[in-house]
Amino acid sequence: MRITSSTPDGMVVQRVAEPAPVDGAEAAAAPASSAPLQSAVMQPALQAMRDMPEIDQEKVDMLRDALAKGELPFDPAKLAGLIQRFHGVEK
Repeated sequence: MRITSSTPDGMVVQRVAEPAPVDGAEAAAAPASSAPLQSAVMQPALQAMRDMPEIDQEKVDMLRDALAKGELPFDPAKLAGLIQRFHGVEK
């Protein structure tokens, strides 16, 4: 069941209630777990993310080669500072 309401700023909000349990052939056709994002807008984006590789190996190889050839500047002190800033400094 969908319930549409609006927030004070005028944004439309849709709430989706869990459907009643189904039995037999209908249960076999249902996905194992219901996705929290049912928006028609979000589904193509989610599928595109699932289709993407975890790592762009071609780009990793290109950067590794550029570092090895000295074509890409590397400042270990700057990297250490960024790591410290990101993770915080423990005293």
